[in-house]
Amino acid sequence: MTTLFISDLHLEAGLPEIGEQFLDFLDEEAADAEALYILGDFFEYWVGDDDPDEYYASIKRSLRAFTDSGVPVYFMHGNRDFMIGDEFAAETGVTVLPDPLRLELYGKQVLLSHGDALCTDDVEYQQMRSMTRNPEWQATMLAKPLDERLAIARHARAQSQERNKTLSESIMDVNQEAVKKTIAEHGVEILLHGHTHRPGIHGVDVDDRFAKRVVLGDWYEQGSVVRWDEDGLELSVIPRQAGPSENETGDPAP
Repeated sequence: MTTLFISDLHLEAGLPEIGEQFLDFLDEEAADAEALYILGDFFEYWVGDDDPDEYYASIKRSLRAFTDSGVPVYFMHGNRDFMIGDEFAAETGVTVLPDPLRLELYGKQVLLSHGDALCTDDVEYQQMRSMTRNPEWQATMLAKPLDERLAIARHARAQSQERNKTLSESIMDVNQEAVKKTIAEHGVEILLHGHTHRPGIHGVDVDDRFAKRVVLGDWYEQGSVVRWDEDGLELSVIPRQAGPSENETGDPAP
């Protein structure tokens, strides 16, 4: 059986085609999977598990039906949905994972991450990330009325979009030294992450050995998935229209 990895769907009511493709993915390919891992930015923003938004509620119901079918789903926070909590996990049946997470998969030592912690050249973002991941900051935010939290999230999203227009592509990508350090510290062969929206498979030389960095793509124009079984991994696109998947990189499986 195959283990599936996805990230960066950025689900929201304003882009219903992404949610529709995700639900089709659950009903079709994922239904026969060993497990499904969602590596962050599943939602465009998340201000707390008490948000009654009907679109998000419909996604939660679909996830609950899927996990009830017997396929485990593992979720890792991203920079857009880091406030997903215990109530969401209980409602959907997903297991929330720490970031990063080291595990053995099909005989390989693997590190899973959303990926934003590797973008160390963006110092301003890393400072913001450190603040928003602080439990005290999150508790203060959750104590605010829902309408105020939603307004803050929308304002932050607009600011982020404007700021990204002025940043160089290299600053928004991972730092190669941070990648090497992370792989070395965790002693893994493969680092798998999302966040950058730059799908690919990259070789990394770490301490006189060879490792791989596998990057998932976003779902704005098409789906992106890593399929992994005992024969190795494949990074593929999932066309928005019905049709066979195409390999995104042509990189051979490890």
